[in-house]
Amino acid sequence: MTDKKRSSSIRTDLAIEAHQMLVGEVRREIPGVMVETETMGEIEVSRVEITTPEAEEQLGKKQGKYITLEAPGLRQKNTELQELVSQQFTKEFLRMVELSEETTVLVVGLGNWNVTPDALGPRVVKDLLVTRHILTLQPETLGEGFRPVCAIAPGVLGITGVETSEIIQGLVQKVKPDLLIAVDALAARSLSRLHTTIQIANTGITPGSGVGNKRLSISQETIGIPVLAVGVPTVVDAVTIADDLTAHLLEAIMQEAGSESPVYKVVQSIAEGDRRAVMSEVLEPYGGRLMVTPKEIDTLVEDVARLLAGGINAAMHPAIGRDEAGKYLH
Repeated sequence: MTDKKRSSSIRTDLAIEAHQMLVGEVRREIPGVMVETETMGEIEVSRVEITTPEAEEQLGKKQGKYITLEAPGLRQKNTELQELVSQQFTKEFLRMVELSEETTVLVVGLGNWNVTPDALGPRVVKDLLVTRHILTLQPETLGEGFRPVCAIAPGVLGITGVETSEIIQGLVQKVKPDLLIAVDALAARSLSRLHTTIQIANTGITPGSGVGNKRLSISQETIGIPVLAVGVPTVVDAVTIADDLTAHLLEAIMQEAGSESPVYKVVQSIAEGDRRAVMSEVLEPYGGRLMVTPKEIDTLVEDVARLLAGGINAAMHPAIGRDEAGKYLH
């Protein structure tokens, strides 16, 4: 297997990672992909736009816009940084969509609330300020500066027996929102991006795609209204870690013993072959697919869920910029 095929087989839900891997393979920029990067203190913002079918096929990502916020300090429970990231998230979110005062928004928390790495969506929904019922029944309670927002955490196919996309389609037909926000846990290529990276995309989302368990997509094509997908990587493929380890081992042996070392030649022969296939074969007796997540996953998911909920609340409700958001939370 060629290096290109090997690298492209690595799963990632992040458009910026897919672009970086492909650029590393072909050693040139990809036609049909525009990338803009901006650094603000500890936060790096990358804006990727895929504009052609050819670029879509090469990256394995749908045509559209992807905004990524990266802040490595989020792993250290930095409250001040969390607030800054939440504020920047709100700004970047509003870059992706135009909202009027009457825009009705449906937020869908995707994932399995019983499995912590997959519980990001439901936990975000728990901390959202939902207002549609209040604005319908007692609008004077809130006053100005609040949009009608409703939310649901529909669970997963294994629990409900119903495709999440089908549940959302029925709900959209009844509620008739103008915008759908889908929040989900993602899979990353790099361990350093776990819980430190947020992606916003206007292309929709396919639940389970990062772990090779694709369901029906949730997008404007399937739902009938604009869909913004928000996600944070919580897992990485174990084979990816082993692949990185082999590459680092090869580099270390080269520096210490040189290319004539017998050990180097053995590792090199594996590297030039299909080392990912070999690693997958080794893991096969243990289920074949192992997804790795940090041991402090509970705290990390809880922290990033509050960050996202705060950012979405601020984006949806202009009044939150003037008032204490907490007093409106149920």
